[in-house]
Amino acid sequence: MNPERTVARGAIDWADVRRRMDESAREFDAQAARAPERRRAILEARARALALGPPPEPGAAIDVLEFVLADERYAIGTEWVREVRPLRELTRLPGAPAFVLGIVHLRGEVVSMLDLKKFFDLPDKGITDLDKVILLDDGAMRFGILADRIAGVRRLPLDDVQPPLATLVDIRAQYLLGVTRRREIVLDGRKLLGDPSIVVGDGGGR
Repeated sequence: MNPERTVARGAIDWADVRRRMDESAREFDAQAARAPERRRAILEARARALALGPPPEPGAAIDVLEFVLADERYAIGTEWVREVRPLRELTRLPGAPAFVLGIVHLRGEVVSMLDLKKFFDLPDKGITDLDKVILLDDGAMRFGILADRIAGVRRLPLDDVQPPLATLVDIRAQYLLGVTRRREIVLDGRKLLGDPSIVVGDGGGR
């Protein structure tokens, strides 16, 4: 047996070892640098999933009141609708937000009236009369939203409600349940009535 050959075969290539260690260190540093971004991406994806809530059960549906404002269709759950009536004797409020058109007196109560087109910062389309009042009530808050025409009540399958359109994502999208396939905007009555900043003056809380 050749001794020199045996030593050569068992010798350690320290240059190769250092190269491999340097490569491992660089890879570790790269992964550590990417970790915050990965965590952020995971948290953002989780937040989006939680915001959407659990998927509706197959066949689940809600009763909604449909109405028209200019040339757009809206809907809101009937559980939040106290009554529908003609608009009479609207009193303007100087200095109120643009979406608060004024107040009306309903059986001794002062109730704020909201224009959804201005509330959602949507462009004006078509001619509007705003002569119908949809009075919303959750037992603690009350105000009216104005419409041109009441289309009626129908059963709305929840799987027909899609996430808000891209044009509405940054425009008070938190107040929407979504948009139906026929572009009907479905309002979230719980979120609308749960925001005290919407109501001006005496027209809301009890």
